[in-house]
Amino acid sequence: MTDLITKNEHIYDMLDSLLRDEGTFWNSFYEDRNKKIPFFVEAPDENLVNYVERGWIQPGRVLELGCGPGRNAIFLAQLGFEVDAVDLSSEGLDWARERTSEKGVDVNFIQGNIFKLDLPLHDYDLIYDSGCFHHVPPHRRVSYLNLLNNCLKDGGHFAITCFDAVGMGLDIPDKDVYRDRSMQGGLGYTFERMREVFSEFTEIELRKMKEITQPADTFGVPFLNAGLFKR
Repeated sequence: MTDLITKNEHIYDMLDSLLRDEGTFWNSFYEDRNKKIPFFVEAPDENLVNYVERGWIQPGRVLELGCGPGRNAIFLAQLGFEVDAVDLSSEGLDWARERTSEKGVDVNFIQGNIFKLDLPLHDYDLIYDSGCFHHVPPHRRVSYLNLLNNCLKDGGHFAITCFDAVGMGLDIPDKDVYRDRSMQGGLGYTFERMREVFSEFTEIELRKMKEITQPADTFGVPFLNAGLFKR
């Protein structure tokens, strides 16, 4: 699978170029920190907190994909996890580093495209994705799965929150993304579709995120699906 992806990387790059410049978009997105964006809060995801409280995941090495301002990375670091947190946006990471400094914890923030980074092989106990996958275009799903398989330890966990296919996410055939050259606000996924995409992993839990009224110690909105899987 890795050799196939490497061979076809120029094709994936070409398809990437049909869509918006993600780096420019996300830098603009994070420039105004006062926007009424639900996940601009500092609280960690309620599902992630629940996994820790139930003992499903325990301190180890974590890779967070699309960490934004760092709220989940900081939560895990405070619990003793060793955290590598990746984001495409320098603006988002500047904000994350400020928050980390205020909290007095260490997080290794990495700026870059998750499909272009040289990440360690089979070294992570947990890969966490809060809102990155639904911005991954259809042709990059194979790259995403390859990243999970390359970076997770055997027995490691993968946890995700992503748009559902009803309340927030765009529910269209994959071909329409390229016809319109847009994923708009992000793609939506049903539980069945998530199970299909991540079928090579063992499902531990897949549910709607709980709605959490802010201000609160955790974050949750009902238009996100939350899943925990094991390699």
